[in-house]
Amino acid sequence: MQYFLGAYAASPNTTGWDPDLEAAYYRSLASLASVKGLEHPFLGQLHQYDDNWFLQQLAPHWDYVFTTIPGVMNALAQQPGFGLASTDEAGRQAALQFMRSAQQAVHKLNQHLGRRAVTAIMLHSAPARNKVAGNAECFAASLQELLSWDWQGARLVVEHCDAYLPPQVPSKGFLSLQDELVVLSQLKQQGAANLGVVINWGRSVFEGRDPATAVQHLQAAKTAGLLAGLMFSGVSDAESEYGAWRDSHQPIRNALQPELGSPVSWLTEQQVAAALAAAAPLQALTVLGLKIGVRPHTANLAERLALLQAQLNILQQQHTAITEQGEQA
Repeated sequence: MQYFLGAYAASPNTTGWDPDLEAAYYRSLASLASVKGLEHPFLGQLHQYDDNWFLQQLAPHWDYVFTTIPGVMNALAQQPGFGLASTDEAGRQAALQFMRSAQQAVHKLNQHLGRRAVTAIMLHSAPARNKVAGNAECFAASLQELLSWDWQGARLVVEHCDAYLPPQVPSKGFLSLQDELVVLSQLKQQGAANLGVVINWGRSVFEGRDPATAVQHLQAAKTAGLLAGLMFSGVSDAESEYGAWRDSHQPIRNALQPELGSPVSWLTEQQVAAALAAAAPLQALTVLGLKIGVRPHTANLAERLALLQAQLNILQQQHTAITEQGEQA
């Protein structure tokens, strides 16, 4: 059993860019046997600092899922109307241009590797609707255009982020899951076969303020025939180095080794099991993995890798248990 790892969230480069330190980190990641590939952050070009450097760091067996959320959030800080769902036409066009850059980065990575290594592109239904309006119609129009482009086999998937639910202060504040599912269902009915939804556990729980929200979102996407993936990232209402109610990628709470997890995380081993069961059959998912941040920020490379390995072990243990239960049923 292998998983996609959002390794950028655990990078030792927390305050700047040290290519030697990052290269050592990539070499260490390549030793993690349960990692099938990386959830790769897209910020406007293939790598935030140096495309050529990045291409030299890659393990030959890795596959990739591009996540556009880092670039989307950067753009929103400069242009609040930015987003594929934006009613601000200038902002929507800017988001489409950003996605054109993502498409070019996909081609560049595949060309370098000599294969179609990019499995999926995770899109987002920005803008933050507490600042600028977004709606399903604009999102549908953007997705229709994206579907006309050549993604070299990569699946276009919408990663659901917390919806805007006033008076709750959002982290992202994008469209509701229901709106996203309606848009994707309509496009599917029109013949768009390569679409889906990825549920990020922490972002769904942030929205609902309840761990049950993640399972509810998984079930809704599954019922619609659109569940494409599940990424585990924790959240909590308790103050800690990760912050209360922050999308800071808290680790899974580790019952056996508390130091290799977050003791206040709402993402427990039991919650991992419940989400995996709701998402089953797991072999049908395009994206399955975790994205974990590391605290303290001063943690060294060995400490970071120990945490990632422990978190992957928990995911693998729960995955095995769910699979065995399914075989016995």
